[in-house]
Amino acid sequence: MTSKKYENHEKDMLKSILSQSLTSAKPSDETIAKAHENSGINSDDPLIKLKYIYMDKYQDQKLEDLEGSEIIENESGETLKITKKEKIDFSLDKQDFEKNLLCDLKLLPKIGPATEKKLKEEGYEDINSLLNHEKYKEFAEMTIETIESGPHRDIFNLVRKNSNSKGKMLKCAGELEYDSFKFMDIETLGLSNVPIILIGVAEMDKKGKSITSTQYLLRDKVEELAVIDGYLSHIDDNSTLVTYNGASFDVPFINNRCNYYQLNNECQPFHYDLIYYARALWKDKLPNCKLSTIEKHIFNINRADNIPGSHIPGYYDTYLKEGNIGPLIPIIEHNRQDIVSLAQFLMRMYEKF
Repeated sequence: MTSKKYENHEKDMLKSILSQSLTSAKPSDETIAKAHENSGINSDDPLIKLKYIYMDKYQDQKLEDLEGSEIIENESGETLKITKKEKIDFSLDKQDFEKNLLCDLKLLPKIGPATEKKLKEEGYEDINSLLNHEKYKEFAEMTIETIESGPHRDIFNLVRKNSNSKGKMLKCAGELEYDSFKFMDIETLGLSNVPIILIGVAEMDKKGKSITSTQYLLRDKVEELAVIDGYLSHIDDNSTLVTYNGASFDVPFINNRCNYYQLNNECQPFHYDLIYYARALWKDKLPNCKLSTIEKHIFNINRADNIPGSHIPGYYDTYLKEGNIGPLIPIIEHNRQDIVSLAQFLMRMYEKF
């Protein structure tokens, strides 16, 4: 027969063993501290440490618990949609846009800087005055019609072809409705031929007083087509895409993934890639024109918990392996800040030219 003393000793031993396990009801402080040390929460690498801090904070939460999140279903399946509305004070001064264009005689074919100077010396101050010029009358009529009633793409191409002024090209955006802008950014698992894990698109109201970010998140890799489909539902022929380096990366990447899934993506909206205008303004004043450099030196933005794109695949893999949403949180916030900031960048660059 087992003695009472032995039974108590056995219970104490069992309690001690269990306290060394995180799965027990009451793990010891020493066990918790050791788990944190082993997990990376005390790592000297700030990005590893950040990942585990978020894992610790969000370990008991689901993606559906995030504010503004909902599971949506489209023709391509289910995915997670996250929506957030914020105040903004967006304005592009349109007052002198048409007048300034009409004063640029170089918009007409066969008129360069020297010819423009000569014509203005002869009294031809704007394109309207060239309606009385025998040689340039027809060109002036076509150019005035394009400026006054042509589609945005034609006006932009007119400026790009005949003036090639980055400032005038961006000023063309001033004639657009604010709610036509689609500020877009993607997060991926690599540079090519890998899934898109997040697409964010921000849209303003007609008055430019509010901006709504909509993000489509890949909860599992099988949802990528639904993520892309969700984004494409925001885009039509009247949209104007605004990105930063999107002409070289984001747009071709999305098109590549559409081709992979044989998804019809015929709509190709007009596109302002702000990196080209940033280079025209600041390439000689800054170390480089990366978005983070522009934010820091021009807009005085210093992001907290910012995740470099090269670390996003590792964060996402940890989410999949551990079933912990923590590593996704800074990625979601990074993307949301990107697309909302693009509106401010567009406005600031527009003012600078």
